[in-house]
Amino acid sequence: MAVLSERATDARPGPLAAAMIDQLGEESVLWRPYDLRLYEYDAALETARPEVVVLPRSTADVVAVVETCRRLAAPFTARGAGTGLSGGAIPLRGGVLVVFSRMNRVLEVDPANRCAWVEPGLPNLQLSETVRHLGLQFVPDPSSQRSSTIGGNVGENSGGPHTLAYGVTTNHVLGLEMVLPDGRVALFGGKAGGRAPYDLAGLVVGSEGMFGLVTKVLVRLTPLPEAAATLLAAFPSVRAAGAAVSAVIAAGIVPAALEMMDRLATQAIEASVHAGYPQDAEAVLLVDAEGLLSDVERSLAEIEPICTRHGALLVRTAASARERALLWAGRKGAFGAMGRLSPNFYTMDGVVPRTRLVEVLEEVDR
Repeated sequence: MAVLSERATDARPGPLAAAMIDQLGEESVLWRPYDLRLYEYDAALETARPEVVVLPRSTADVVAVVETCRRLAAPFTARGAGTGLSGGAIPLRGGVLVVFSRMNRVLEVDPANRCAWVEPGLPNLQLSETVRHLGLQFVPDPSSQRSSTIGGNVGENSGGPHTLAYGVTTNHVLGLEMVLPDGRVALFGGKAGGRAPYDLAGLVVGSEGMFGLVTKVLVRLTPLPEAAATLLAAFPSVRAAGAAVSAVIAAGIVPAALEMMDRLATQAIEASVHAGYPQDAEAVLLVDAEGLLSDVERSLAEIEPICTRHGALLVRTAASARERALLWAGRKGAFGAMGRLSPNFYTMDGVVPRTRLVEVLEEVDR
């Protein structure tokens, strides 16, 4: 009965929703409680329901939304796909939630300059798939890359397993178009970098929408590597795996990615994804090597004996592109797989000095 009342067709929009409908049309504005429920959370724990949800299709629509919010003294919050873990898309003060899912186009690809203009609602992985035939990719690869959006990546300065070698989102954003809180449209950065005295695009990346609403992103595209390989190493303890990680970095080796999972994680992942992780190991390392074929071969030849010296029970390299993709699908599916262990859990990132990594991991595992 409560749900039916929330969907009642005789309800009328409030002043804020009515003003947004005047600007964008009914098809681009949600205001009934039943619809708003879908937008009151992201992948974190906090919840807050907006008064209105708007789905703009253009920069002009976003300008109209911001100007209306300013006139009515209503707060606004940006939202991509709602996959974030920090609550950046949660409208804690209510007001208007600006959802960019309809602004999802690749506007321009410039292979010569290895960059592209895209809209903020474009899914991360779709960008790489779009430019793959040109031998290019968008490197930031958060675990949620199938659904997370470029705008959300910009807001959160997202990373992913390949952060180790390639950096995070800010290292792959050349410019931004942005609607400021007063409704003005500003352009920061561009293809001809280095002219502005301040890196304002870099300031915006990671700001979670604090400075305004990003409506276009100029992303840096990176050539696909000549060769790539994934090594899996299984260890009898978390301590041994952590020591191997420290030893790899201490040896001056910088893999494209270096990820560790404990037994609890690998068992949940294997039940969910069937990635092929050994189930009798207390910890598993995934190591990605990318670049020229000779460099990849040299990296693997250096990393394998380091793992063996630190007690690895098993060291093997993925035999095919399909196996490699499956191993990483498991790692990127870890967050969802944990739902098999508990319907409620909290995820957080920590920064640990490399010299104390083993100590911290042991304490967490204790």
